[in-house]
Amino acid sequence: MMQRSLRTLNAPVSRMGGRYMSAAPAVEVTKVSVDKSASTKPNIKHFKIYRWDPEQKQKPFTSTYTVDLNECGPMVLDALIKIKNESDPTLTFRRSCREGICGSCAMNINGTNTLACLCYIDKAAESIKINPLPHMFVVKDLVTDLSNFYDQYKAIKPWLQTKDPESHDLSHGEFLQSKTDRKKLDGMYECILCACCSTSCPSYWWNADRYLGPAVLMQAYRWIEDSRDELTKERLEYLDDSFRLYRCKTIMNCSRTCPKGLNPGKAVASIKKKIADMH
Repeated sequence: MMQRSLRTLNAPVSRMGGRYMSAAPAVEVTKVSVDKSASTKPNIKHFKIYRWDPEQKQKPFTSTYTVDLNECGPMVLDALIKIKNESDPTLTFRRSCREGICGSCAMNINGTNTLACLCYIDKAAESIKINPLPHMFVVKDLVTDLSNFYDQYKAIKPWLQTKDPESHDLSHGEFLQSKTDRKKLDGMYECILCACCSTSCPSYWWNADRYLGPAVLMQAYRWIEDSRDELTKERLEYLDDSFRLYRCKTIMNCSRTCPKGLNPGKAVASIKKKIADMH
C-alpha cells in the first residue's frame, strides 16, 4: 500500500499591478511505503454460545465460533450477526434497533444480563460466553419466552387513569404537568422492558408466577408518581400483596445489571414506603 505525503515549498513572490502577490504554491510529492502485515494479522476471539432447538431431539449444548475482530464491529451483537451471516445461519437471537432502545437483544454475556448491542467485546477475555436470560423458558437458542413478563406488565395497567374518563379531552389540548412533576419520572420512563433486571433477581427466579419483579414494579411506580394519574390509591392497593411486591428482598441485582443505568431497587423501595404511609 502506498500513501502520498504533501509538503508545500516556499512560494516565490511577484509584483503585479503595484501589489505584491504570491504565486501558486509548489507541491512536492513523496512516496511512502506502508507495511500492511501488522494490520492484517488475525485477531481471533472465541464465542461460546448456548444452543437448543426444540425440533431437534437433543439436549442443550454449547457451540464455539471463532471471529476475527479485525473484520467485525466492536459490539457483541456485531459478532452474533457476523456468525449468523457467515458461519451458522441456524443461530437464533432477537435484535432490532442496535442502539439500546428496543431491548430485543437482552441476553446473558459472560455471566451478566445486558444488551448485546451495548456490550463491547471484551478483548482481554480468552472467550465470550453467551446464554439466554436466566431462569426463563427458552424458545430457541438465545430467544426466551417473555409472555409471563408482558402479562405482568399488562396487569399494572400502564396508562394514565382518571376517575372521570371525560375530565381530560385530548382533542382540546395536551394533558400537561409542571416541569417539577415531569422531572419525578426521570429514571423510570427510560425503561425499555428488556427484562435484564427481573431475570437477574433470585426472588423472581423462584416466584415469577406471583412476584411482579423489579422491571414491572418500577413501571408501576412510574404511573404512581405521575401527577396526571388519579388512581394512585387503587394502584398502591393492588401492589400491597405479600407476593406481588414483598417478595423483593433488596438483593439489588436489578440495579447493578440494568444496561440503561436505572435503579429499579429504589423504585421498589419507594412503593413500599408509600404503602406504609398509606396505612
